[in-house]
Amino acid sequence: MGFLSKLKEKLGTSSSSEMFEDAEHGYVELGSESGVDTRARLMVRPFVIEEFEHIKPILDSLREGHTIALINIKPLKDKDLVELKRAINKLKKTCDAIEGDIAGFGENWIAAVPNFAYIYRGQKAEKGEKKPQMEEVAEYEE
Repeated sequence: MGFLSKLKEKLGTSSSSEMFEDAEHGYVELGSESGVDTRARLMVRPFVIEEFEHIKPILDSLREGHTIALINIKPLKDKDLVELKRAINKLKKTCDAIEGDIAGFGENWIAAVPNFAYIYRGQKAEKGEKKPQMEEVAEYEE
C-alpha cells in the first residue's frame, strides 16, 4: 500500500480524498485552514505610549518572545520628558534582559525586538555623510 493511500485511509475525509486524487496528478492544493498555533508566529505590533504605565503591555509582549514592537513615543514626549526617559530606560533594561535589541527611528518611534532578531542600523556615518535612519536609544538617557 502506498504512502498516499495510507494517509488517505487515516484521514478518511472526503475533502482529503479529493486532495489526494489531485496529488496523483502531480500537485496538491493545501488549504489555509490548518490549525497553526498563533503563539509560534511572529507578530509586528504597534504601540503608543501616552503615560509611563502604557509600557506594561509592551514589556509583556517582548517577554513572550513573539512580538516586534513599534512604539510611538510622541504623546509622552510632548507631555513629560522625565517620564519618557524613565519609560525608555525600562524598555532598554527589558530588551537587555531578554537579549533583544532596541533602537529609535525618526523623531517619535522606537523599535524593540526579541532575541532572535536585531535592528539594522546601516553603515557608520563618516564625516560629511548623512546620519543613518536607525540610532541607539541613548538620546533620552542623560
